[in-house]
Amino acid sequence: MFGMPGGIEWIVILVVALLIFGKRLPEVMKSMGKGIVEFKKGVKGVENEVEEESDKKIKTVNKGLGAIENNKEANKIAESVICNSDISKNAS
Repeated sequence: MFGMPGGIEWIVILVVALLIFGKRLPEVMKSMGKGIVEFKKGVKGVENEVEEESDKKIKTVNKGLGAIENNKEANKIAESVICNSDISKNAS
């Protein structure tokens, strides 16, 4: 029922636009083009901000995971030292 206008509909739309805007039509189209460009720039800026924030969060999580891994290594070393000291006490 409602879809993209066909060939005749576009002609009717152009005739109506010419009747309404007349000589100002090029100016109107130019300003609409500038508005679209500005909108795209704004969307791009928001996308960049979101990407930067997600990168920061990923780095923070990776640092936390690195600390956890270092803790695991430290725990393994501590366990081996404790086990070795228990073995030497039992041998004595």
